[in-house]
Amino acid sequence: MNNFNIKEEIKNNLHRPVIITVYGMRNKINTYEGTINAIYPNIFTILTNNTEKSFSYSDIITGDIKIKYV
Repeated sequence: MNNFNIKEEIKNNLHRPVIITVYGMRNKINTYEGTINAIYPNIFTILTNNTEKSFSYSDIITGDIKIKYV
C-alpha cells in the first residue's frame, strides 16, 4: 500500500464514520471515533466530539494508526 492508495481510500470515504486506533509510545493506545472531516495533501482530519484531530497518511503505512470504517 502506498500514499496514493491510502489517500484515494480516505477520499472515497469522506464524511463517513470511522474508528481510529493510535499506537503510541510505551504501549499507549488511544481510540478516536468520529467522521472523516477534511482531506489535505499530507494529512486528513476527523471530527470527534466537536474536536478536530489530524492524522498523517504515512502513519497508516507504518502501522502507527489503524483505521476502521463503521
